[in-house]
Amino acid sequence: MRDRERRRKRRIIIGSLSGAVLLLTAAYLGMAMYFSSHFFFRTKINGWKVGGMDLKSAEEKVGKGVEDYLLTVFDREGEKHHIYGHDIACAYVPDGSVEKLLEGQKPFQWVAALFQPKSGEVPITMEYQESLISDAVAAMDCFQEGNIIEPENAEIKLGDDGYYIEPEEMGTRMLFDSVLGKVKQAVSAGDSEVSLTDEDYVNPEITKDSPVVIEAMGRIQSYENAEITYEIKDYEEKLGKEKIRSFIELGEGFQVSLKEDEIEKYVQNLASTYNTYADVRKFKTSSGDTVEIGGGDYGWILNKPSEAEQIKADLEAGKPVSREPVYAQRPFVEGKDDIGNTYIEIDYTKQHLWYYENGSLVTETDVVTGNISRNNGSPDGVFKIVYKESPAVLKGEDYESDVTYFMPFAYNVGIHDASWRNGRFGGDIYKSSGSHGCINAPLEIATILYERVKVGTPVVAFYREPVELIAENAKISNAFSYVDPEAEKEQGAEGAVQ
Repeated sequence: MRDRERRRKRRIIIGSLSGAVLLLTAAYLGMAMYFSSHFFFRTKINGWKVGGMDLKSAEEKVGKGVEDYLLTVFDREGEKHHIYGHDIACAYVPDGSVEKLLEGQKPFQWVAALFQPKSGEVPITMEYQESLISDAVAAMDCFQEGNIIEPENAEIKLGDDGYYIEPEEMGTRMLFDSVLGKVKQAVSAGDSEVSLTDEDYVNPEITKDSPVVIEAMGRIQSYENAEITYEIKDYEEKLGKEKIRSFIELGEGFQVSLKEDEIEKYVQNLASTYNTYADVRKFKTSSGDTVEIGGGDYGWILNKPSEAEQIKADLEAGKPVSREPVYAQRPFVEGKDDIGNTYIEIDYTKQHLWYYENGSLVTETDVVTGNISRNNGSPDGVFKIVYKESPAVLKGEDYESDVTYFMPFAYNVGIHDASWRNGRFGGDIYKSSGSHGCINAPLEIATILYERVKVGTPVVAFYREPVELIAENAKISNAFSYVDPEAEKEQGAEGAVQ
């Protein structure tokens, strides 16, 4: 009896346990079946709670935020511009991402999921109204003309301290189609922000780093570096950066060249400053007084065309140089006093000649010069011994004379011996019985001069009273007292008419 009761109780217990197991198994399998089409409890997608929701409900929940969608557009300066979802009729378009999350669940792990919250992120893919998004982009502040700064190319400018590169202005003008394309792409992907880059702008064509700018600036700096220090005794003359800058021409396309007219002006100024040819000079005579004498052909003469070409060559070389100017003519000595202390002095009024070497008188003599009464007055001015000839034959329209020594200094006028004078020199002979223009000297003096005077030696010849020289030799030799007879006639005629 008791055994039967025990067996019955055992059957009941076993049956109950079996039923419980079957019930739990059925419940477990049922829930697993449920979660094959629903998200685990405690699941979030994009921060939204979707636990227990089926696919459709979850997608609706995830897409619920579209109505508050905001796209922030960052321009390249970091400024913000906004596109609002309601302005472009945004609507969520599931792209299968939520479905993939659901399919990725393992339904039989639903019990473990109760203790381990799940979360996922999916893109909020959207659709929008084409015309509205175009209008929304066009309405952004950055596309309003009043807010747009046009791009500007880099430039090379000349300032107080020299040439410099003015950097480009990037500007703010955007490429509408490029920006619109990026906004569409961002909206379609449901992105919350998009950043614009240089490719979305109208950019300057020339920047400070453009090869054409770097090359032009390098050429300018090369010119500026080519300073010229002129070696001119007793003077300081330098062609420095500031003046060089006035020679530089910056043309279209950053073409750098030299202004030849400005270089020529500078060379002309050099010539005006340092040429001593035919200058009026103060000269202390052997008699102890000082006279003013100009004319003649002695002195420094700058070769202007050659000097201009040399300046251009120096600038192109791009290195500092120290050199003499290019001269067409050099005097006997350098420096401000280019006559120096070796020279021949002829005082036509006193009919006397002196020759000095290194400041010491070598010889002196009375002479006979050009016949004033026959308009053959000797040329006055500062000249130089052009050459020496011995013997020589002097020829004119109505004469031919043999001399032992001839030393011309003013065209065909020179110093020579004159045996026909029979030792009579000086006084007033020149006024009525003077030469055709040459300086007649005693043979012994002419000999000394010929032997000691070098070609190029200065000859300072002057009158102490006003004279008018009209002879051809005076004209050609640029005599100080030369008067053009034709000009005198014209002035006389004008005076008569008045």
